[in-house]
Amino acid sequence: MPAIIPSRVLGQAAPSKQISLGFIGLGAQGMNYNLKLFLNEPDARVVAVCDAYRSRAEKAARLVDERQGTRGCKVYGDFRRLLEDPSIDAVVISTPDHWHVPMCLMALEAGKDVFCEKPTLCIDEGRDLVAAVAKHNAVFQAGIEDRSLVHFHKMVEWVKNGAVGTLRRVEVTLPQGHAHPKEAPCAPPEDLDWNLWLGPAAYHEYTPRRTHMWHWRYISDYSKGALLDIGTHLADTAQLGVNAPGICPVAVEGTGHIPVDCESDVPSTFDLTYRYANDVEMTVKSAGRPGWDPKCCSLRFEGDAGWIQRMSFDGGIEASDPQILRQRYTPETSKHWPLPPSEHRNFLDCVTSRKKTTYPAIDLHHMSTMLHMGIIAINVGRKLRWDLETERFDDASANAMLGRPAPRDWSAQT
Repeated sequence: MPAIIPSRVLGQAAPSKQISLGFIGLGAQGMNYNLKLFLNEPDARVVAVCDAYRSRAEKAARLVDERQGTRGCKVYGDFRRLLEDPSIDAVVISTPDHWHVPMCLMALEAGKDVFCEKPTLCIDEGRDLVAAVAKHNAVFQAGIEDRSLVHFHKMVEWVKNGAVGTLRRVEVTLPQGHAHPKEAPCAPPEDLDWNLWLGPAAYHEYTPRRTHMWHWRYISDYSKGALLDIGTHLADTAQLGVNAPGICPVAVEGTGHIPVDCESDVPSTFDLTYRYANDVEMTVKSAGRPGWDPKCCSLRFEGDAGWIQRMSFDGGIEASDPQILRQRYTPETSKHWPLPPSEHRNFLDCVTSRKKTTYPAIDLHHMSTMLHMGIIAINVGRKLRWDLETERFDDASANAMLGRPAPRDWSAQT
């Protein structure tokens, strides 16, 4: 009798075609979004998890074994041991921002492909990441879903194809950032490796809420606030629509409020104006209440022949003329790329094909650079001009903020 071969050994789920993944960072984004969505992909096989909180890693391992029908997902407390694991093809990094690029560089050096959450912590390290990806001929995907969301994709497509005429102005509105009061230090939880959580950031005694995602995002040692967090979800689409030579703005100015006598030390409110080489003006302003609020996330493109806008992150698209929204383009005629698959599916496809991902390192660098420019303009309190070639400002004080402080020697303490 002929042998009956199960379909699982022939398709994407065939063992020889599966991509072995290791996960670093199993907080809300790492556990509830990245891990669960990668587990839905038939050619992804999660073999190891790691978090500075041991309990989070153990919880993730139980989920992996349950979903994959396996036993023994490896649990690491130190991400360096995970990077040494030869069974891992690629890593998924969902840590606080200050660890993004340092971990990426170490993973690339270890021969892994990398999927990493956005954004960078500073401008200079984004360029370091671009160089490292090229050096190792690696596949890199930034964890940003917006290029795969049909609403944002269609807005850019209409703008690039002239549906609103020549683009003149872009308006971005974001929620305010938090201003967290100071807390008294205390002993860290027993299952937390506080030294590894801090990593290259300056040493600070543990405080009760410091590792919470809506807290560390507003401390400059770990992140740069709402502008670099929620801003990435609209600024990338906005900058794609601007379609300027050199990608990034050539000038920025604006104001913002930085909390005083708080643990939060990044702008909680902001009102910024950018100018691009093609003379398009973009404004990025805060509104509403602090934290994630879809109703305070709006995007508007204005051209000399009309406008299109989305006044809520989960709302529909409006236009000055309903005919704009009825225009359709073919892949042959459109000046924008086709709607890509999700960032998770695209990453796995590119690990196999070795093609460029939907959101490569250079695009993460350009998007983060634009937002960091706004933070720096607020800090120096004056208009800044940006040289697209040298990636430097016309201002010494601003250029001093392009990098991060010298890293702490965290490795010797673990």
